[in-house]
Amino acid sequence: MSEVLTAVERQIYNYLVDYLKRETFQPSVREIGSRFGIRSTKTVTEHLQSLQRKGYLDRTPSRSRALKILGLNLSPDTYTVPLYRNGAHESEDAVEARFDLDRSLACSADCFMVRVSGDRLSEHGILDGDLVVVEPCAEVSGSDLAAYEREGEIEVKAAAPEAFNGAKPVRFLGVVRAVMRSYPKN
Repeated sequence: MSEVLTAVERQIYNYLVDYLKRETFQPSVREIGSRFGIRSTKTVTEHLQSLQRKGYLDRTPSRSRALKILGLNLSPDTYTVPLYRNGAHESEDAVEARFDLDRSLACSADCFMVRVSGDRLSEHGILDGDLVVVEPCAEVSGSDLAAYEREGEIEVKAAAPEAFNGAKPVRFLGVVRAVMRSYPKN
């Protein structure tokens, strides 16, 4: 997995993962097209080829339903979530690790994790080095902790985008849904 997926590719990829977890076999090209309102099997095939080229799946074109999702735990109770290095997002080169998280922690297949640095969030119980699970969504409410990207750095803040006062371009990434902490061995 080396390139970022388009919105349609992400939807198809998530559909393939969920379908496989539910049915134990892959949907046909026609079923994929039907699910997304794509009439042309050629267009569906092009999306699958793009997913293959980007390293998300492997397929045997001459066989029906011959798709293999790469680098993914297919347990129906988990999502495989990337942990991005500080200062990077949505790049496979920026993935530090992947974790298989229960669906109660990672509430969608699009969730990702980042490591918090500093103690700015200690009043929220989040400490330096904690991992936060972020769910991409359209908006943030005033009470949510949210992840933002500013000048290539990911920041977790208890603030709405307006709080940045337009000082530097800020992109809202999503809302924090869970916090994970490892405790040192004694």
